[in-house]
Amino acid sequence: MTDGIEALRGRRARFSKTVGESDIYLFAGISGDFARAHVDEAWCARQPFGRRVAHGVLLMSFMSTCSTLVLDGFEGAALSLGYDRVRFTRPVHIGDTVTCTYEIVAVDAARRRTTGRIEMTNQDGATVAVATHILKVL
Repeated sequence: MTDGIEALRGRRARFSKTVGESDIYLFAGISGDFARAHVDEAWCARQPFGRRVAHGVLLMSFMSTCSTLVLDGFEGAALSLGYDRVRFTRPVHIGDTVTCTYEIVAVDAARRRTTGRIEMTNQDGATVAVATHILKVL
């Protein structure tokens, strides 16, 4: 029984967000990650990146948003089984606008799973993160 799972292949979604200072501090509070690289501007000014960087897991939450958007209009339900091959290829700073693109590139109807390819770029078109995501269609 595939009940339309094959129709998910090729679906795409995009999500864009400008990362604000409040995003960094609210995420630090939620996660407990107050690492200096995220919250100490003076310290960061003396480091190679020169300014604060967004949490990698904050960027992954944008990936999760895309995984939800790619299912818009699909009558079934799905849950995340996880992310593989996650790489943060460039820093994301306060004021950067990131765009996450999610595409379902494979469907395993027998196991009721999809594989999504994720790429996140900044406002200059540079890739800042990539990942593979697995969804379990219920």
